[in-house]
Amino acid sequence: MTKTFRTLTAALLLGGTLLSGCTSTQTADLIVYNGTVYTVNDNFDTAEAFAVKDGKIVAVGTSEEIRSQFKATEELDAEGKAIYPGLIDAHSHFYRYGLGLQSADLVGTESFKEVVQKVTEQRAQYPNTAWLTGRGWDQNDWAVKEFPSKDTLDLLFPDTPIILTRVDGHAALANQKALDLAGVTADTKMVGGLVEVKDGKMTGILIDNAVDRVTAKIPEATEAEKRQALKNAEANVFAVGLTSVDDAGLDKATVDLIDDMQQKGELQIRVYAMLNPTQENQDYYFKNGPYKTDRLNVRSFKVYADGALGSRGANLLEPYHDKAGHYGFLLASEQEFRDIAKLMNEHGFQMNTHAIGDSANRLLLDIYGNVLGGKNDKRWRIEHSQIVNPADMAKFGQYSIIPSVQPTHATSDMYWAGDRLGGERLKHAYPFKELMEQNGYIPLGSDFPVEDINPFYTFHAAVARQDAKNWPAGGFQMENALKREDALRGMTIWAAKSNFEESEKGSLEPGKFADFILVDKDLMSIAPEEMRGVQVLRTYVNGKQVYKK
Repeated sequence: MTKTFRTLTAALLLGGTLLSGCTSTQTADLIVYNGTVYTVNDNFDTAEAFAVKDGKIVAVGTSEEIRSQFKATEELDAEGKAIYPGLIDAHSHFYRYGLGLQSADLVGTESFKEVVQKVTEQRAQYPNTAWLTGRGWDQNDWAVKEFPSKDTLDLLFPDTPIILTRVDGHAALANQKALDLAGVTADTKMVGGLVEVKDGKMTGILIDNAVDRVTAKIPEATEAEKRQALKNAEANVFAVGLTSVDDAGLDKATVDLIDDMQQKGELQIRVYAMLNPTQENQDYYFKNGPYKTDRLNVRSFKVYADGALGSRGANLLEPYHDKAGHYGFLLASEQEFRDIAKLMNEHGFQMNTHAIGDSANRLLLDIYGNVLGGKNDKRWRIEHSQIVNPADMAKFGQYSIIPSVQPTHATSDMYWAGDRLGGERLKHAYPFKELMEQNGYIPLGSDFPVEDINPFYTFHAAVARQDAKNWPAGGFQMENALKREDALRGMTIWAAKSNFEESEKGSLEPGKFADFILVDKDLMSIAPEEMRGVQVLRTYVNGKQVYKK
């Protein structure tokens, strides 16, 4: 049962004196009162009100206490509605999402014919673009659950390069013009990538590193386009209650642009940036060390161990159930992973590695363990941790490795994951509760734009283990569902902790940033089928309103 707060001490203001015993009136910039405030502190206490000054919370308590002891230039009557700390997406592609808003949205397409239709519409909307791009198709959603081929695109767009990325980002369909520009042929071979060939001809399907060969030829966006992409992405995430995003895979130039926009007041979102492990990024940041402001945190690198399950690129210990003799593959050699882990440790950076298959998870857990040596506070992360062999589960706790998971992956994949893995191995997929128990906490994200940006979908998938249609009845592998309180922690304080930011955000406590949201329905009490429909009424960052419905 949650507790109602007595107004907290604000030692930084009153030298430890209880506000309830103080007769002088303090000034504040904002008072929020008459709400159900989920502080998400250590006891998961609730309160009614809080006061904000200079962008930070200075006191939390009852409405009567806060309003009698503070006078503010602005007051917000929450009208009894729920208030949560600003939500944090612990794994997203924020910048890429912003850029992608200018591409064809292929999420939810029910056939390849519909994909082609959307690409045609994009060409009509942007007649002068050099390339046509799109993202989000998933052949598992189609009546014919097979990868498409480039034939139709070649016929309709023989002179315009096209690349359409699968929903997981680990496969794509390119037309012949795009393949020619990238110099990709039926004989092209590479480590960690595949060019699909049938009857001696390319189908246009590219897997993992082969995708990069083609996307590298797409002209870079102009600075104006990049700035607009970041602003567009920010507006959309504020509207769904996100005040911080972990962006998984950025280069220094983009990090510098984000920093510049934040410093100039053009961008309010807080960003935890995972760097791409390029030589340029390593050279600069290993020399200069992590970089931290109130809104930007650069202290980690994003490494890819394997591909995705849907495109059969995830690296498995045993062959795919639906493709004999195929194990998926690693995206680099074991020695390369060992070398970069050593460098990360030497230079004080977190290593955050994408690992989906049980073989990739085992390898990275063992490499991390060899470097970390045992319990520690380095907070190295495994991103996704989707399929974990039971023999490897305890390694997360043994080496203090953080599993960073995306609950909607489970509810998107559950229709076909058994085809890839078989029934027995499926039991060890998306094991969120068991992963949480290893260290006592688990950060939650969405991986948008792979999944929807809406964090309430994340919450629903974590708690109910169901899709948008509340299927399956009773939930998918409910032994690994999270309690509501833990799901909210995973999207707030635990996400902040995975970023070394728990002392400044993730809960509504004195001394922390006043990042919070007001919503129309309380996630802690509504029926599971209502969770995805929760609406954000207001979003605040640093005590300033950045979104109002």
